[in-house]
Amino acid sequence: MNKFLKWFASDSFIVSLAAIFMGLLLGAVVMFIGGYNPITAYMALLQSVFGSLDGFGEALREMAPLVLTGLAVAFAFRAGMFNIGAAGQVLMGMTGASLIGIKVTGLPAIIHAPLAVIVGALFGGLWAALAGYIKAKRGVNEVITTIMLNWIALFLCNYIVRTFLLMPGSQRSLDVESSSWVSIGWLSEMMGNARVHWGILIAILASIFFYYFLWKTKQGFEIRAVGSNPEAARYAGINVNKNIVKAMFISGVLAGLAGAFETLGVFHYQSIYSSLPQYGFNGIAVALLGMTHPFGVLAGAGLFGMLTYGASGMSFEAGVPSEIIQIVIGSIIFFIAAQGIVRFILKPVYKRKKEKVL
Repeated sequence: MNKFLKWFASDSFIVSLAAIFMGLLLGAVVMFIGGYNPITAYMALLQSVFGSLDGFGEALREMAPLVLTGLAVAFAFRAGMFNIGAAGQVLMGMTGASLIGIKVTGLPAIIHAPLAVIVGALFGGLWAALAGYIKAKRGVNEVITTIMLNWIALFLCNYIVRTFLLMPGSQRSLDVESSSWVSIGWLSEMMGNARVHWGILIAILASIFFYYFLWKTKQGFEIRAVGSNPEAARYAGINVNKNIVKAMFISGVLAGLAGAFETLGVFHYQSIYSSLPQYGFNGIAVALLGMTHPFGVLAGAGLFGMLTYGASGMSFEAGVPSEIIQIVIGSIIFFIAAQGIVRFILKPVYKRKKEKVL
């Protein structure tokens, strides 16, 4: 708990908070120029999220895949790699879960649902590990391989759905068996039939696992050492290639979980996608906002989930185009990426703080 509180008092958190404020302020300026009242718009956004239990539940549902894909990107980054392939790994996770959810029948829910989740996670993990293996054995940059694997995953998953899982006359798969659902029925009813599922809890537990594994275990230390300086790690006797593949596999498992829970907990079928789903790319933004720290990712995903779901409230209640939220999100990412600007703006605050200490 002390470590958790310490991070929230850190310089990284302050910079992230300032970037969020600047992004919201820039969004307000854009709304004002467009003839909209930014205060009314942001109040409508908050009302859509916190004004009812079903709105809050849907915001939590929106948050779950963002946490998992954000953790996937952040985990690879801690190992010195930039995983651009979370979108493809999410698709593989969806497909693995759909195969088990549709083709495997007759199992009790206590076995069927966990099995579908595990297979989806493994599909995502193995897909990412392929990029890790190519980097470890051939030295091919993972940015290139993960981007290429994204498109291969898109067409491969569409082929699997069309060939083995397709609902006749439609552009989606058959429904997965109800025994494979991971929805939380009693909580969903209590929250006005919001599509809440166990993935929300798993996402929180995954954040704790991320922190414990990387900072409290020998294997986590080795992965961080490889990420900091692979040559020094190799000189110290650490198997660099093994840790590259391992880190990418864990990263892919996290992204695969996001896809599995979207299929089993939200839609209960898999669509044929014409383009890559945005979960993976939004995960990059969440990881940047959270400074690739698991607790930061959790907080960043909460903000993105609130903004994404609340955009509909801005549109309906205040008449503000939902695209404005994308401007806000883009602005936040810009200020996070351009930390020099944020630190320059905060310089007087740091100077005053330093003078008080002296």
